[in-house]
Amino acid sequence: MAFFARVLAYLRGYQRTHNFTCDVCGREVFGGERVCEACTRALPFIRTCCPVCGRRVREEGVCAACKQQRPVPHAVRSCFTHDGEAARLVRRFKRGEQYLALTLAQFLQPLAAQFDGADALVPVPMTARARRRRGFDQALLLARELSALTNLPVLCAVQKRRETPQQKALGRAGRRKNLEGCFHVTDRAAVRGKRLLIVDDTYTTGATVDELAAVLLRAGAAEVNAVTVTSVEDKAPFGKK
Repeated sequence: MAFFARVLAYLRGYQRTHNFTCDVCGREVFGGERVCEACTRALPFIRTCCPVCGRRVREEGVCAACKQQRPVPHAVRSCFTHDGEAARLVRRFKRGEQYLALTLAQFLQPLAAQFDGADALVPVPMTARARRRRGFDQALLLARELSALTNLPVLCAVQKRRETPQQKALGRAGRRKNLEGCFHVTDRAAVRGKRLLIVDDTYTTGATVDELAAVLLRAGAAEVNAVTVTSVEDKAPFGKK
């Protein structure tokens, strides 16, 4: 019985790291890749980005929004614009397809490598109530998969102390006000003097990453950067008249 349990555990582990079908289109793959070549080519990769916020720009250089108000992190990078199959992958992941964490982490790995010298990964925390409602913590799961690929430890030294109202319809100012004081560093010694890399699924207005980065810097972090799977190209997509 123990032998069959070990075999089953091995097969589950193998299936987790070796795909038989593309995670986007569902077609059969033969090289163990998680997304087939055709679907990878079709994903909305960010080729030219603002060196500060990492959003897609048409010309090289700091975007107009960052010239007016620079984000709190030193730099942010995202793999894709929040469009098409990239946005769909993130939505599927957040709705419960947890195996996609490895797929998304593999896309994040080259971005994390740009921050050579980072000491730890910091997932954007959820409240316990939100975690129970969703059934898992998507940023933590994503950070753990990225940790396995980069050998950077996951640092869970921040709590989200209160629920924040739905932010989908809020602009950047509304989101900032919504998030004020919601994060709390529980282990300042673990943060002090460290170069930290925030991990999240989507960079929308930047308010969540800004608030978390500000809390980490006040706790003594030497530098804070961030990586996300997707980012919304328009910095203020909500709250417009």
